[in-house]
Amino acid sequence: MLTIFSVPKSFHGHTATIQRNAILSWLKLCPQCEIILFGDDEGVKEIAQEFGLCHEPDIKKNEFGTPLLDSVFNQAQKLARHNLLMYINADIILFQDVIHAVQRIDISPFLVCGRRWDMDITEEIDFNNPAWAEELLARVHKEGRLHGYSGIDYFIFPRGIIELPPFAIGRPGWDNWLIYEMRRKKVVVINATKAITVVHQNHDYTHSKFGQKTRVSGPEFKQNIQLAGGRANLMTLRDADFYLTDAGLCRPDWKNYLYSRLSRLHLWRKLLEVKRFCSDHIQDVLSR
Repeated sequence: MLTIFSVPKSFHGHTATIQRNAILSWLKLCPQCEIILFGDDEGVKEIAQEFGLCHEPDIKKNEFGTPLLDSVFNQAQKLARHNLLMYINADIILFQDVIHAVQRIDISPFLVCGRRWDMDITEEIDFNNPAWAEELLARVHKEGRLHGYSGIDYFIFPRGIIELPPFAIGRPGWDNWLIYEMRRKKVVVINATKAITVVHQNHDYTHSKFGQKTRVSGPEFKQNIQLAGGRANLMTLRDADFYLTDAGLCRPDWKNYLYSRLSRLHLWRKLLEVKRFCSDHIQDVLSR
């Protein structure tokens, strides 16, 4: 039904713990999903072998050794056994509601994405516990923080609709450009925050020499923005065409709907560019 693909970092220390948690949660989905892990970082091959996952080590990288997303998405769309794909960051825990959600979408083509819940998780989750999901969700509602509208950690889409520039993975800008690009191509963008709960396991950014407190900046960030065509081509989940709820697809309320419609106008978006990006960034920082 669904092919999940991701590009894990090296498996050591806290990163190994949270990535194992994420991948094991994907393996718990029913019906079982195909999982493809990309990259040749330490431990990726070994965990793919441990769980019987597809592993593709050969992906393009930039001059800093960072994987490039065009290579990953192009290969994933060629290799996937299923026509429905999900790109996800390797520190994100999924629950069964992701399967229920995509089964309710009756419109095509579409791009599904949503906000995440940020939470500190330092231990390996016991997935042999039948109540692991219920217990973790209870923790999320007690300890988690809902992230802002601009940081997006997963995309669900049908094969063949996404073609990316060579964005650097894990650096800001590309996810917001993708929403802009899908709307430009008249692909329906769906905000599934109310229907799909995803947990981002908090971590530092020391894997990059350009790492800051809440993101990776530096030249790769600037390159991503240039590839996007500038900040005017960056959209957030506020710009979604629909919300997905337990009742199905619905339009945004009138304020978000008006904001979404106006965001299609280039001059209006130019005027809003700085205000919106700064506002969402501040919200992202406060949500951590």
